[in-house]
Amino acid sequence: MGSSFSNLNGDTNGLATGPSLGDIPESCVAYVILHLTPPEICNLARLNRAFRGAASSDSVWEKKLPCNYKDLLHLLPPEMYQSLSKKDIFALLSRPIRFDDGHKEVWIDRSTGRVCMAISARGMAITGIEDRRYWNWIATEESRFHVVAYLQQIWWFEVDGMVRFNLPPGIYCLSFRIHLGRFSKRLGRRVCHFEHTHGWELKPVRFSLSTSDGQEASCEYYLAEKGGEEMGMEQKGGGEFWREYKVGEFVVSCSEPSTEVRWSMKQIDCTHSKGGICVDSVFIIPIDVKQRKKRKATVK
Repeated sequence: MGSSFSNLNGDTNGLATGPSLGDIPESCVAYVILHLTPPEICNLARLNRAFRGAASSDSVWEKKLPCNYKDLLHLLPPEMYQSLSKKDIFALLSRPIRFDDGHKEVWIDRSTGRVCMAISARGMAITGIEDRRYWNWIATEESRFHVVAYLQQIWWFEVDGMVRFNLPPGIYCLSFRIHLGRFSKRLGRRVCHFEHTHGWELKPVRFSLSTSDGQEASCEYYLAEKGGEEMGMEQKGGGEFWREYKVGEFVVSCSEPSTEVRWSMKQIDCTHSKGGICVDSVFIIPIDVKQRKKRKATVK
């Protein structure tokens, strides 16, 4: 059986044998691997020269790139992509690209080629953010933007955001990434402080989204309860997980015109104060990418 496997890869040890993988025309290989995911294509490139050539073909990687990939490239300096192959362009776009003063990111998912976005708290409008009595910016490596907005105490809590972009057709999920308590490191361990955390158990926080073509979604969560989705961070020193609170889904049927998405997170009942929460970012992720990552996390 071992010798048969060697023959499939074109290793005949000088013996006359039947056809091998090396005899398959590169055009046929390219047609087959069009149905595979980008990671699977890269793995097959190791088999032999025909697979390696097909796996580097522009015609293959053109199909794996999103329909709006040129819009993504325009966010970069031209010298970064003008001489690249389509495979290298895919690799380039799978890394986060900052725009709007670095407060927003867009990238393509490595496994599906779908477009994903993240918006920093600095890219949103936060009521009272300039008043240090209420809010502070905390530098942290736990955020992809390296900073989060921390609320000490306020009565009118409101966070609003907006993005306009040529998203490819598909179904997208919008969610907030939030952390109750203020975290720090002590002797190399992650510690969470809850001295300012209060008020979230009294009234729910209302989340909402709307799109330029009239779609709307809304929901409510008591943040003090076990709501949202855990982000997979290991608990240390009594700290809580980062949680992802799903606001809703929206459908993009066509990339043109661009889609404008607005969202908000608010608790404006001024009969009580609330505080002790970190607001990191908002994610806009294709629903199939989100479901695949959730299944992968469940398996782990």
